[in-house]
Amino acid sequence: QVHLVESGGGSVQPGGSLKLSCAASGRTFSNYVMGWFRQSPGKERDFVATIDRIGHSTKYVDSVEGRFTISRDNVKNIVYLQMNSLKPEDTAVYYCAANTIGPTTKSDAFPYWGQGTQVTVSS
Repeated sequence: QVHLVESGGGSVQPGGSLKLSCAASGRTFSNYVMGWFRQSPGKERDFVATIDRIGHSTKYVDSVEGRFTISRDNVKNIVYLQMNSLKPEDTAVYYCAANTIGPTTKSDAFPYWGQGTQVTVSS
């Protein structure tokens, strides 16, 4: 199995930027489709973005399209989430996840999860 550790969260003002990283260890990283999800207090864990095994295909939830960019480095075994033009509604714990099935927006299709990193957008 793969072990995932997120980093890069923090507090930022509206309009600011953050770059999240998720380092993977264990099995061959390029075997996994990677995703980012987020969860706000009292809400379900929601899909944010996903990227295929070689980084050629990406998909985003509509609310972050054009502001967030998911990418991966299969040499360093890291997946990134560049977040620009952040809004207060982006505040959440952000999780990276991995699956061997294929690109999907469904959280229950991802068996492997990191511990999460908090992102707070506030003035």
